[in-house]
Amino acid sequence: MTEGDTSTWERELLELLRPAARDVRKVVDWLAATVDAAVSLQDDTGALLAAPAPLPDEPRPDVPLPGDSLPDASLAADVVAGRIASAAWQGRGRHLRLVRIELQRGSSAGLLTVERTAPFDRRASEIVTHTAAVLEVLLRARRTTTTGRRLQRAAADLRLAILQLLMVEDTVSARRVAAGLWPGLLDTDTAGVYVVEGRTEERDELAERCVEATGEQALVVRCPAMDAHVIVVTPREATGEDLRALIADRADTYLGGSTRQNLACTATAYGQAVSALAVARFRPDRTAVYAERTHPGRLMDPAALRAWTSALLRPLDTLAHHTSAELLATTRLGLEFTAVNAAKILGVSRNTVRARMERVESLLGTDFSALTVRAAVHLALNTQVGLPADGTAVRPAPARLDDLLGGPALRTWAQDLLGRLDTDARDLRGSLRAWLAAGGNAERAAQQIGVHAQTVREHVRSAEPVLERRLLTAGSDLYEVVLAHLVTADLDQPALGPRSHPEEPGHPGALVHG
Repeated sequence: MTEGDTSTWERELLELLRPAARDVRKVVDWLAATVDAAVSLQDDTGALLAAPAPLPDEPRPDVPLPGDSLPDASLAADVVAGRIASAAWQGRGRHLRLVRIELQRGSSAGLLTVERTAPFDRRASEIVTHTAAVLEVLLRARRTTTTGRRLQRAAADLRLAILQLLMVEDTVSARRVAAGLWPGLLDTDTAGVYVVEGRTEERDELAERCVEATGEQALVVRCPAMDAHVIVVTPREATGEDLRALIADRADTYLGGSTRQNLACTATAYGQAVSALAVARFRPDRTAVYAERTHPGRLMDPAALRAWTSALLRPLDTLAHHTSAELLATTRLGLEFTAVNAAKILGVSRNTVRARMERVESLLGTDFSALTVRAAVHLALNTQVGLPADGTAVRPAPARLDDLLGGPALRTWAQDLLGRLDTDARDLRGSLRAWLAAGGNAERAAQQIGVHAQTVREHVRSAEPVLERRLLTAGSDLYEVVLAHLVTADLDQPALGPRSHPEEPGHPGALVHG
């Protein structure tokens, strides 16, 4: 063996330690080729980590692995157990080396088996010894990395579980789960929710940046429903500025934030943040907060709105509190998102979401397939968040929905909002009205107004930046636009509640019909 030969194989082995080349199988294959041997590597459980590779497009031959026919199986066991560091065996024209590979210091170990038909000379023995050391480094690093990733996944799963508990208003359990790893994180009555949207392929890195930006003083969750979203629940007022600074130099990244809400109203805050995110897409700084916009509920008579809400949702008062809260939280999310996405957020099946919403439909005596109904119930659910939990507040005579929508301030708001569409030469307003009346079905709307369905879709899509609201997906933005059309009488009032006795005072049917 010459000095040149030594430096060549050493350089090749060192190359396999470079970050781009760190692969246990590559090292095993290199060893096999370099010493002209069959090589296998097992972990501490006996499972193969690497073994002789078959030729391309050729099945692995059904032959024993190196060491399969050792005369004494206890020899390999002694090496793995550390009673001996390595062993050699020869017979029947075979020469073997068994080397212990320490996977975790003072604990588990694997076994490297090298089999040749020729005896091991000094060069081959040195290469096996050095390769064993390289494999030991790689396997320890991989095990450490794997453990770290498992811990990261466990922490991510725990954060998601906490968020799901908050979404169904179970703040007691959410605080209990969070206390172990993030003491004090949820020791608050109110919190804000932010949604950060970036490129899907960069979400993991974005989530880590959010954790760093918030100093781990916020609940950072990879959204289970939207692959590009990171959800941040925070008790700190300064978090908004921290996140704005984070996205400032990140192209194609947007931030939507909610108003501060009671912790039990996390689902409402999340809906607000998603709604604000839609506005952020049209802003130069790519950020928006829900409170920056006037919302129709704020322009209604507060006492009348609360009375209407209480009367509409009164059928749920007959249920146990935890059941009622579960149905309300699920319906709130089900109106904001698809059943599939709501199910992912809540950690239940989509059939469960649909079953809960169907039960609410039955209790309220209404049909969620109509956009006007969904908008009205969405208004009630968001108002219900601010109602006293014990129901002891004084309740004036229930108002009708058309009375609530008839105030001058609300009419001005609706006319100003929809009036933005009149500046476009295309009939965006007419297409949007027909599309809403058809329940968001472009084909039916197109038949009604005598244009192509694609024209309706393009007009609705063009209306989004003008109104600064998402329309093609369900949620607060869409329901606000529906309410604006109800205010201007461009849509018929929704049918809410059983109408067997609509004239009865306080009966849900009296909410609309007069």
